[in-house]
Amino acid sequence: MCKRRTSSMLLLSAATLMAAPFLCSAQTSGQPSRPPAEAAPPPTYRPGLGDLMTMTVQPRHTKLAFAGQEKNWPYAAYELLHELQEAFERSARVWPQWRSVHIAAMMSSVTQEPLAALVQAITGADPRQFEAAFQKLTEASNTCHQSADRGVIVIQVPCVSMFPDQDFRAVSLK
Repeated sequence: MCKRRTSSMLLLSAATLMAAPFLCSAQTSGQPSRPPAEAAPPPTYRPGLGDLMTMTVQPRHTKLAFAGQEKNWPYAAYELLHELQEAFERSARVWPQWRSVHIAAMMSSVTQEPLAALVQAITGADPRQFEAAFQKLTEASNTCHQSADRGVIVIQVPCVSMFPDQDFRAVSLK
C-alpha cells in the first residue's frame, strides 16, 4: 500500500511540474499558449548510402537469390530487372558520390557483367548459370565495399530467408 501511494504521489508531482510552465504562461498573458504561426518545415530526409543499401539493395539481392534457387524465373526476372536494378539506380541517384567514390560509375563497372549473366541465366531458365552469375554479383558487391574502404561489409549468398511470409516457389498462373 505504501509503495502504491508513493508512486501515485510521485506521478502527480511530476505531472504538476510538467504542466506548470504552460499554466503560468496562460495566466500571465491572459491568452492560451499558441505555437508560432510560421514554423520552419522539417529538413528533407536523405537516407545514408548504408541505409539505402540495407533497405533497398540487400533485400532485393536476397529475394533474387531465393527466386533463382526455387527456379521461379518470372519472379527472378521481376526482382532483377525491376527491383534490384532500380535499387542500385536509386542509391546512385541519392548518393552520386560518397567521399571520393563515384557510386554510379563503380556500381555500373562491377555489376554490369554479373547482371547481364543473370539476365541470360533467367531467360534460359538455367539454375547452374544462375548460381554462378549470382555468386559473381555477390562478389561484385564485396568489390564495391572494398573499393570504398568498407571491406568489413561482406555480402554472401543467403542461406536463410529474412522473408518468412513469402513463398519463393513458382506458382502456376491459370
